[in-house]
Amino acid sequence: MSTQPSTELGSMCEAVKAAWGKAGTGDERIIFNLPATVEIAPPNHYADQVEYFCQHISEREKIAISLHPHNDRGQGMAAAELALLAGGDRVEGCLFGNGERTGNVDLVNLALNFYTQGVSPNLDFSDIQSVIEVVTACNELPIHPRHPYAGELVFTAFSGSHQDAIKKGFEAQRIRHAEAAKKGELQYWDIPYLPIDPADIGCTYEAVIRVNAQSGKAGIAYLVQQHLGLDLPRKMQVAFYQVVQDIADREAREMRPEDITTAFRETYHFGSSKYEGRLVLKSFKISSEPSPDTTGSDEQPADERRLFDGTISVDGALRVMRGDGNGPLSALLDALRTHLDIDFIIREYAEHSIGEGSNVKAASYVELVRGGQDIKDARKATESWWGVGVDSDIAGSGLRAVLSAVNSAIGDRELPELKLNVGFNAKSAQSDVANAILNSLQLELPRRLQGSFFEVVQRAARGTGGELSYSDLIKVFRETYNYEQPDPNAKIQLKKFKMKSVGDNGHKNFSGQFIWDGQPRDLTGQGNGSLSAILTVLNSQIDGTLSVREYAEHSIGEGSDVQAVSYVELAYNVEGQKRRTAWGIATDTDITASGLRAAVSAANKLGIVQKQ
Repeated sequence: MSTQPSTELGSMCEAVKAAWGKAGTGDERIIFNLPATVEIAPPNHYADQVEYFCQHISEREKIAISLHPHNDRGQGMAAAELALLAGGDRVEGCLFGNGERTGNVDLVNLALNFYTQGVSPNLDFSDIQSVIEVVTACNELPIHPRHPYAGELVFTAFSGSHQDAIKKGFEAQRIRHAEAAKKGELQYWDIPYLPIDPADIGCTYEAVIRVNAQSGKAGIAYLVQQHLGLDLPRKMQVAFYQVVQDIADREAREMRPEDITTAFRETYHFGSSKYEGRLVLKSFKISSEPSPDTTGSDEQPADERRLFDGTISVDGALRVMRGDGNGPLSALLDALRTHLDIDFIIREYAEHSIGEGSNVKAASYVELVRGGQDIKDARKATESWWGVGVDSDIAGSGLRAVLSAVNSAIGDRELPELKLNVGFNAKSAQSDVANAILNSLQLELPRRLQGSFFEVVQRAARGTGGELSYSDLIKVFRETYNYEQPDPNAKIQLKKFKMKSVGDNGHKNFSGQFIWDGQPRDLTGQGNGSLSAILTVLNSQIDGTLSVREYAEHSIGEGSDVQAVSYVELAYNVEGQKRRTAWGIATDTDITASGLRAAVSAANKLGIVQKQ
């Protein structure tokens, strides 16, 4: 076709239309094809010719003007779009630009260009991959990785600045969409460098950001956020960015998302047991007590110290540790300093939630620096270690974040060993005794029970000349609490029981069969819970009153062998007598049963007196 408007072409088409004589409207229109079979002029010239033809042909309503651009100058797409704006009615082309030489106009590209502008192309590319597979199989020609919409890299950003813009775009869009959803408004797609939502054409976000040696920290942070749900603080992004860059430089290859997440898990000991570090939090309890340095007033309550009591696996060995501080994290750091000679302080802390509703979890991030320095020096320290923790409990996530950072900081440094075979004497620490019970019996004794049993151990050691062997220690524990062995002095035995809930307030009805001083008794009672219900029964049979002073529980074993362990401390009050207390310990596959049996065990140690 000539690069100038051709009156001869118009005259020829008029003659053809008149000779045919059947042109009508709608589906009866005559089709005039206006091709740019060899693209030899700018696309605006082609559009001018189409516009001239549209304006000068007679009975325009009876004509369908069909466009047929080629791509010899690489401008076939622009020519088609401009010619449509100039008045063209339809476009002839090929899927993915196949055709002679450089190809016909790409109908996929053209259709999705209209889609990005809010114009429906009336073509379905919601599963573009299936279209790609059919076309490549038929033509035996591959799709270029950077082909618009269809190439495997079209939704991929390697550049650090692009990655940063995309990451921030997604964050801003989440907020916009949430606000629009509340108002019942449309949720528009508006992400930098991504003119179309990949999901609209059946693609995923897996490859939106990919990382190589030239990528930035934002892209890496985006992948961590998408795959692990963690929104890293900026300084932690910088720290982990260096880790990834070192790997990318060393291996001279692109880092896949699984490479990034694996590097993150290994660096911060995050996730399953496969990535655990040398220190692993097994269980913990945070309590509080008034600070000894402050006193409260009517307007201002006294400051409180936080107490950490926990079980930590140290190089595979379970250790009972305790510490105190202004908060749970400083209390843990105090415990590590006391028990393992590990001295760090917190320089930065951040947190956010993951998920919604009942499945929400807390993610915590901690930056540690070496201890033994003042605040000013700590802020300026160039060496630091980051850690991350996730838990359904905010305190638990923070504690795990601390241990994550500590694991990175200590490397393979030798830690003080727990010596279990040197005997226990009057100089042994309470934690040594608790650790022995933990490692031998898997029992995580509550702090008050640790103190109570430590007194028993000291008396036993004095009775043997100041020494108590490891095996004797375990024997003393079993005999003291009749743990996993019968109590020869038991006045009360619980043989069977039933527990039923009453109403909507959680009250429990207890009915049980007892052996009391050798005689069977069927007794019933009600309470707010299972323990208060059985105490109601016991109190109905004795002088004085039994009450629960402390209760704790945990599980031991795994899988089908798991059992519940319950610890109950009872107080026995009789008018005119000094109050007595005792601990009971019991295990059972049922948590309710272990609690009831622990309560009965404690009652048997209090010398209770039956009513006359």
